[in-house]
Amino acid sequence: MKAGIVGLPNVGKSTLFNCLSNAKAQSANFPFCTIEPNLGVVNVPDERIKKLEELVKPERVQTATVEIVDIAGLVKGASKGEGLGNQFLANIRETDAILHVLRCFDNDNIIHVDSSIDPIRDKETIDIELQLKDLETVQKRLERVKRTAKTGNKEAQIELVILLKVEETLLQGISVRAIEFSEKEMELVKSLQFITAKPVLYVCNVDEASAVSGNSYVDKVKEAVKDENAEVIVLAVGTEADITELDDYEERQMFLADMGLEEAGVARLVRSAYKLLNLQTYFTAGVKEVRAWTIPIGSTAPQAAGVIHTDFEKGFIRAETIAYEDFVAFGSEAKAKEAGKMRVEGKEYIVKDGDIMHFRFNV
Repeated sequence: MKAGIVGLPNVGKSTLFNCLSNAKAQSANFPFCTIEPNLGVVNVPDERIKKLEELVKPERVQTATVEIVDIAGLVKGASKGEGLGNQFLANIRETDAILHVLRCFDNDNIIHVDSSIDPIRDKETIDIELQLKDLETVQKRLERVKRTAKTGNKEAQIELVILLKVEETLLQGISVRAIEFSEKEMELVKSLQFITAKPVLYVCNVDEASAVSGNSYVDKVKEAVKDENAEVIVLAVGTEADITELDDYEERQMFLADMGLEEAGVARLVRSAYKLLNLQTYFTAGVKEVRAWTIPIGSTAPQAAGVIHTDFEKGFIRAETIAYEDFVAFGSEAKAKEAGKMRVEGKEYIVKDGDIMHFRFNV
């Protein structure tokens, strides 16, 4: 699953990406490795895996991960190919969620492309470009569907209604994510890969003094996005970059404490991105390895098993499951089992976040 960092030039996108790339400095369990110059795999900070490591003492530990992509700055006219427009839009289409960085700080030394600080205007600039690209997609599709619908094709007639609803919304300057769809309608919308249908997390890049409580710019952003299906996070990206430069863990904690923060903002950001992607974690815990596995929320036990290996899903028999809280409370798998806390779950079981699972399967 992949989240893309977007925003206008000079709003802090690359600094944020570099923060994530240096996040290994936060703790040993929060590493990062670069696959391409603009793509990184970041581990999801999770205190639970540290606790399991303490209890099980495995040979190795593997945390859950999220891919983060640094996408080139967007400019007006991108939907028509201006700047790196077409490349930008192709890159963003390949992501599952959007991290939209908005500049919410004043600094005369950092030039803004529009010469003044206005995060709402910046947001709208990008929204309009993405909406225009989606409008192009929907209108091309409408031409074909209208012809098929006229022949009496029932499926085309249903699709026509949905496409007209999307077109009308986009023409009003509203993103597709703000529309309420039924489950069946959502299947079609997903297949069309509308950019503005992707979930978005607005990252308000503030100065150090605003890192805890935000500022008037942040208040405006929260007000502007209240009707969208979106989240807002406040981050002092420049300060976070300074923190990642410190080698000593104690120094970093003191720096954060001085700012009034309990943990680094990039850790909050990665967890928020994980949540935005509608993901959750289950664990396998043995002496060879303690590992966090990433699955979509709502996954069944066989689907969760399939993340380890497709054979596990095909030959699924049952899942022996212990809730994380029970595993920790009793201190081991054996003691939790002895206390009657191990459950045997079948094919219909919906995996819960934090479940510790052992799969029985037959190939």
